[in-house]
Amino acid sequence: MSVMRIDPVHFLLVDDLEENLLALEGLLRRDGLVSLKARSGPDALELLLKHDVALALVDVQMPGMDGFELAEFMRGTERTRRVPIIFLTAGNADRQRRFRGYEAGAVDFLHKPLEPDILRSKADVFFELFRQRQEVARQRDELKLATEENVRLLKESRQYAEALEEADRRKDDFLAMLAHELRNPLAPVRNAVEILRQYGANEIAAGKAREIIARQVAHMARLVDDLLDVARIARGKVELRTERCDLTTVVRQTAEDYRPILTEAGVSLVVDVPAHPLSLTGDATRLAQVVGNLLHNAGKFTPRGGTVTVRAAADPANETAVVSVRDTGVGIDAAVLSRLFEPFSQAQQNLDRSKGGLGLGLALVRGLIELHGGSVTAESRGPQQGSTFTLRLPMATPTAKAKATDQDSEPVPSANSHGLRILVVEDNRDAAESLQMLLSMLGHRVDVAFDGSAGVAAAKKLRPDVLVSDLGLPGEMTGYAVAKAVRTDPSLARVYLISLSGYGHDDDRRRALDAGFNCHLVKPVDPADLEGVLAAVPRF
Repeated sequence: MSVMRIDPVHFLLVDDLEENLLALEGLLRRDGLVSLKARSGPDALELLLKHDVALALVDVQMPGMDGFELAEFMRGTERTRRVPIIFLTAGNADRQRRFRGYEAGAVDFLHKPLEPDILRSKADVFFELFRQRQEVARQRDELKLATEENVRLLKESRQYAEALEEADRRKDDFLAMLAHELRNPLAPVRNAVEILRQYGANEIAAGKAREIIARQVAHMARLVDDLLDVARIARGKVELRTERCDLTTVVRQTAEDYRPILTEAGVSLVVDVPAHPLSLTGDATRLAQVVGNLLHNAGKFTPRGGTVTVRAAADPANETAVVSVRDTGVGIDAAVLSRLFEPFSQAQQNLDRSKGGLGLGLALVRGLIELHGGSVTAESRGPQQGSTFTLRLPMATPTAKAKATDQDSEPVPSANSHGLRILVVEDNRDAAESLQMLLSMLGHRVDVAFDGSAGVAAAKKLRPDVLVSDLGLPGEMTGYAVAKAVRTDPSLARVYLISLSGYGHDDDRRRALDAGFNCHLVKPVDPADLEGVLAAVPRF
């Protein structure tokens, strides 16, 4: 329960004689009351304009402006017209004078000499009324504030509800897109598998089927990688491997990597980069990913016969490097520009989804560029007018030192990687047996265990050169536990441990290495990458 605040109550004493003012003040002096004294009508009006008063005690007979005239002035002013007035008179006021006084706004007449008790009792009535009016006004103001706060909270709650509904709708749209985008590559993979099953002996058909599977698996891996990257950026989990790098080289090489894709789509690529380096401190791999995403996006929305132009230049005035990717494609509607860099946003989400994608590429671009301290903007004159995406990145000063993280030392391949004894520990039988088949075709002797306990037992029996283990094994004997068991067994000290996981963040890799693994690979593993790792396994 709130405690009522008691403000001081002001009252006005008006008399041309100082001794009368002092006498009145003495009679009414008490805690919580503040007297204001005036010896003339004009002085009284000046005080009334400065203070809210509960009561005015006014002498009738004053030189110049008398009490009646003061009262008439008070009643003619909005600020003072409701102030109660008690007239003080030295003699008995006749009926005509009383009528004039009441007409001027008096609530009472008191005759001198004043009776203290009567004066106090009548004044107290008006003091209490004033306090009550103050309290009513205060409660009214508090109610108004509370109402305004309730209106604000209601508005915010509606906005939150609308935001939640929008997020829920976008989640449903995303899940539908994800299902669609994953089914798309699965269809040709399934067809290619059927071709291999029925026409495997036909080398031409088998070769095309293998190419289809490779392309579609790479596409699915990219979808998953983009999704994981967006999630990591949102959680602040992406760490850049920064070093002094040349943006000119990054742009040129990335553009050349994408040239065959654009050429196949009937889109021309123009590359305009300076002959000199554009030095900055950044993660060259991530910057190539950014430029690649913009080129991929431009090519996707540019029809056959169109052109994509990528430029890089320095902006000395702002000490920035500027990269632009311009296309002659379908353009961007103004309503879409404001949300273009939000995850899962695409200009059109229709049933055929002919352009494909999860709407993550531009969100990744913005997240990675902002991690580099830069910015990205999009411009378009409208539908069918093409679009331009512009990156701005701070350039490295001549005295700046690149902030580099320790790079993994590249293994030195041995002259011959064949003939290794490998143990695969994987609970997914299809994954385990297909990996066993692949490694056997490379000339290795491969055994398989389908859980952690069986894997440790097999390792002690077989003493393999390499143990490849999934990290997410069921039960208590996870991949980490397998690594711990192997590393604590002196007889298995020379086993080379490779971890497999669907998680490829730096923290995931670090955790695997801390557990005792020599190398961490992310699913789906590129066979060439695995073969390169096996080529570097030490021979004893």
